[in-house]
This record gives sequence, structure tokens and C-alpha cells, in this order.
Amino acid sequence: MPIDDLDAERAHLAASRQDLARMRKKVESLDSSTAGNWVSVEILDATLARRLEQLADDPDVPLFFGRIDRTADMGAESFHIGRRHISDSAGDPMVVDWRAPVSVPFYRASRTEPMGLARRRRYGFSHGDLTAFEDESLTDAGAGPEHSAILEAEIERPRVGPMRDIVATIQPEQDVLVRADLSQTIVVQGAPGTGKTAVGLHRAAYLLYAHRDQLTRRGVLIIGPNASFLRYIRDVLPALGEIEAKQATIAELVAENGRSHGAVRAEEPAPVATLKGDVRMAEVLRRAVWSHVGDPEEALVVPRGSRRWRVPTSEAREALEGLRANDLRYAAGRALLPRALAHRVLVQMERSGDSPDDRVHDAVARAKPVKDYAAALWPDLKPARVLFRLFTDAAWLAEVADGLLSEAEQASLLWQKPPRSAGAARWSLADLVLLDEIADLLDRTPSVAHIVADEAQDLSAMMLRALGRRSTTGSLTILGDLAQATTPWASSSWADALAHLGKPDGHVEQLTRGFRVPADVIAYAARLLPHIAPDLEPPVAVRRARGDLTFTTSSVVEALGPALERPGSVGLIVPDASLAAVRAELTEAGLSFAEIGVAGDEETEFDAHLDLVPASLAKGLEFDHVVVSDPTGIVAGEPDRDTGLRRLYVCLTRAVTSLVVRHDALPEELGGVPERVDAKVGA
Repeated sequence: MPIDDLDAERAHLAASRQDLARMRKKVESLDSSTAGNWVSVEILDATLARRLEQLADDPDVPLFFGRIDRTADMGAESFHIGRRHISDSAGDPMVVDWRAPVSVPFYRASRTEPMGLARRRRYGFSHGDLTAFEDESLTDAGAGPEHSAILEAEIERPRVGPMRDIVATIQPEQDVLVRADLSQTIVVQGAPGTGKTAVGLHRAAYLLYAHRDQLTRRGVLIIGPNASFLRYIRDVLPALGEIEAKQATIAELVAENGRSHGAVRAEEPAPVATLKGDVRMAEVLRRAVWSHVGDPEEALVVPRGSRRWRVPTSEAREALEGLRANDLRYAAGRALLPRALAHRVLVQMERSGDSPDDRVHDAVARAKPVKDYAAALWPDLKPARVLFRLFTDAAWLAEVADGLLSEAEQASLLWQKPPRSAGAARWSLADLVLLDEIADLLDRTPSVAHIVADEAQDLSAMMLRALGRRSTTGSLTILGDLAQATTPWASSSWADALAHLGKPDGHVEQLTRGFRVPADVIAYAARLLPHIAPDLEPPVAVRRARGDLTFTTSSVVEALGPALERPGSVGLIVPDASLAAVRAELTEAGLSFAEIGVAGDEETEFDAHLDLVPASLAKGLEFDHVVVSDPTGIVAGEPDRDTGLRRLYVCLTRAVTSLVVRHDALPEELGGVPERVDAKVGA
């Protein structure tokens, strides 16, 4: 490459960094005290703080990663593409945000569809210093496909630490999903290594950019399978300049605001949890809640002055049924019943010659006889008390579950040793989801603008309903892989999942091109697909490097040896039942490591060179080098063999560069050791 071109690009980088510092200094100089009242000052302070965070400059992170040069008939303009917009003192762009419309051709242009581009340039960086660039001509129709060494190096670059953004390497099919319209609910069925998690996070960043006011006002939720996963992805949105999205697990989501009596405090057998996650429970709970509304058995008598006004049972019943016909939430109907009864009294007053006004209406509705009569017909309910009664009152459960649940299923829901009260109950995750459903039957759950839910194939129907009611006026991006379903209550199809979400018209897109998992590794793991997901297309690795796939019968420490000598992160994935033994083995060998999911290791998770990973928490994580120990034990650790094979499929597809399978015996579904790979570490 010409030295003068490289020098010019370095000069542009330096100037862009100076302009970013100038933009930040300008924000720092703004005085919020001139905003007016204290509320305005608080709002402005928060806005300025967010803006300063968005303008933070990390010298190790490139300000731009690409450039597009338009053709002469498009104005012959050039734009540098980066993670955030940077302008010079005159307001002209030095770097264009990757989410801006002008940046689209950088990701989607090709020789067959150049989209007005003459050239696309990619940059190579080392610790923030620009070291190289490569150009791709988009006007030479006769040229063959070009390989981008810089793009490949960025995808395969070793890492230690949480997940990083893929903004410099987004592929055309990924970009289409990232920029899909806000109103559209999308399911991304993605094989391992296809970047579905990154697509979801970059979609959130794009929507926050394109619909800033709407999404900031109504909220964006990122839902992950567990706390370790959320810590793994925590840096992606901030790296893209976005800090507005809230991240939570499904347990945290349904327990928020005290709606469901706190965190998970109990576990239960898988068949019981599966039943509680069945969509039939929604109708059981609906019947349970509305069964509390009574039928008037006596007239309402309201003394007022020297008169006594009487509302017959037939009219009270009409008032009650009229409210129920309006499809109101339970609490809303309860609040309106005294006013509906008071209206009947006012009609009688008018017939007698009085002229009652709104104040009289309010006074009658607040009168003790009216309030007591309404409360007896439409009692106040609390979610925990409803569910407590359902799990302790066999006769009532049989009444509300009639025709929905069998006698055996009803018996499995009943507590064998009931707690003293609802307040003393220890709720499971499935219980919290049911409590959330009841809470929504009582009071409508607020809707957010957009939800991104990862590993959604593992959510039950009732969990999906919990997400759906939080997006009744919004949309969702659902990420998952049916082949990686590892819960007994997992979705059987995306069509079913969309129905439970209340978005039956959602679009399903399947990603099969794998950019992260090496070819030999994904091909070996794909041997399990005919047994766990025969209807899915097998993933296809598009990287030139086939990766290192090795098998050994040595000890765990010996199996780790070669990986620990290489740069990048190392993940040791073991059966959950073997954690204690492997932990002791690593400690005895003097190896430094962090353990995923262990309290006290949160700060070192993913920042250590070696992470000890229980198989149950491997989903969604990636490491440069992976050692999977005892695949047969991983399969045996699940309630059934199909779930065990899916768990093993997850574990085998966590590697970006190399995979070592340490085994005594291999599950027969894997078909033994491939002929073209080493049978022993170092062989």
C-alpha cells in the first residue's frame, strides 16, 4: 500500500481523535443550572452525563474501521465508518456512525450490486494504532471473489474478557436483520457461530439510534438465560455508545417491582416445572382469578339523608356483568364497580325529581354501604394468595382446572407440606412466572418499545407469555437455536413460540453461515443434529481456517496444556457433577482460573486466561480454545438423553480456534473420532 495513503489515514485518525475530545469538552462546559426548575436541571444533568459517556474515548479502540468511496455520479464522496459520529469544528463528518443510512453500503455492497460505491476500504489496527488497510474495488465486474485478510483477522483475533462487538465484521445477511423495522418482530434461528447474539445486540443499538426518543421513553430490555451470560455480553452496547438498555434474566424480570414476591428460593422436579410452564396454566389462572367475582344474593341499600335507595340484585348483577363484558383487568373492574352501583342509585334519584351532579355520584360511590357491597362481590386479590390457595386447596384447584388438567397433573401441583401462609412460601422460577401471569390478570403489565431475548428456545410457554405482555405495544427480537434447547419445557417450534408471545405474524430468519466456529469443529458437532434437530439445516463454516480439533484420553490438566500456551481465552467445560473434582485437580496443579457462575468470581469471569465452565452455563459463551471434558458425563447429567445430546452440542460449539475433547468414551451418536484429526493431544 502507498505510504502516503497510510500516512494520510493516520492523520485523519489523529484529527478525528482531537475532534472527539473537542466534542466532549463542549459537553463538559454546558451549565445545567440555567435549565430552570430543579426537575429540568435533573433531566439535563442526566442527559449530559449520558452524552459524556457516549463520547468517551478509549485509545485502544479504533475510531473507525472502514471507509466507502462513492462513484463520480454519486458525488465522489468518501466517508469513514466508525462506532460513533464525529464531526469537525465546521460540523462536517470526520467519522460516520455505522448505524447511519449512509453506512449501509459498507455492509451490503457487492460487485453485482455496488450501491453507488467505487471502493470499500477496511483498516487493520493494533492497540488503537492504524497499521494497514486493504481496498476492494466494486466497479470491476470481471474480478473474482476477494478474500479480506483484515476481516478474517478481526473475526479470529484472540480475546480474553467479555464478548466484544462485531460492528466491523457484520455480514450482509446480519445487517438486514440489524436494520429491520422497529415494528417487526423477528426470530433469528441461528446455528452456533452465526452471530445471532451479536445481531440482537447490534439491532438494539441500531434501534436506539434510529428511534432514540421512542425507545428511551418506553424502554429496551435485553433478556439473557443467566447472570453469567449477561456479564459476558455487558460491554457490547456501551462499546457502541449505548447505555439505555436494561439487562435482566427471566427470573429477574418476573420478580421486578415486588410483583412476584422476590427472587427464586426453591427448586422442583422437572415434570412439575414443565407442567407449570404449560400454556394451559394461563387458562387455569384466569379461571382462578375471576372465580372470586361473586353473584349478588341481596339488594344494595344506600341511606342518604332521609331516604333509602335500593338497588335490586338484578340491577347489581347487570352492573357487574357489564363491567366484565368490557374485558377489563380484574383490579380495574373492582375499582369501577362502586361507581357502576352508584350510577344505579343516581338514576333512581333523577326519577324521583332530584338533580344529582358528579359530586353526588362520587359521594355515593364512596359511601360505606356501596364500598362494602362491592368489595364482597369483587374482593381484593394478591397474586401470592391466589397461587397459594391454588397449590393448597385441592377442591378449588379441581374446580378451576376442570377439563384442562388431569387428576394426576392436579395432584402434582399440590404442595405436600404447605407453608403456613403465602408470605412464608418459597417460590420456584416456574412459580414466579405464574405469579407474574396472575399479576397481569389483576393489573396490566406496562409495555416497552423493544425486547431482545437470547437463548429463547429454552423458555416455556408461560415465560414467553411474560415477554409477550411486556411488548403488547412494542416488538421483539427473539434469538435462539432449537438444536440447543436444553430445558424440558423448551419450545418445539418458532411458530408456537410466536403464538405464545402474541406475535403470530413475526418473521423467522435462519442463519446457517458460521463465522466463529471452525469448520472441523462445527462439522463434528453437527453429527448430533440428526438426533436432536433433524429438521434444521446444518451450519456451514465459511472461514478458511478449519481450526484445531483434537481428542485425548489424558488427564484434564494434560489436556489443557497446549491451550494454555496459546494466546486468547481458554474454557474448560465439564459436567456439573464433576465441578468439585476438577476444581481440586486444577488447584493441585497450581493453575490459576476463574469459575463461571460462582459467587465471588463475578469480577474475574471472562477476564482470566482460564475459565472453569459447568456445562449448564456454557450456552452463549465463546472461548478461543475449549477443552470439553467427559462428553458422556455431560449427556448423562440431563434428565433425558435428547436433552443431554443438545447440551453436548452446545458445549462442543463454544470454540473459536481450537477444541480438545477429553474423553474415556464418546457417545455413540458422535460416531467416534474423525479420521483426519489427532487422536491424542500433541500427536
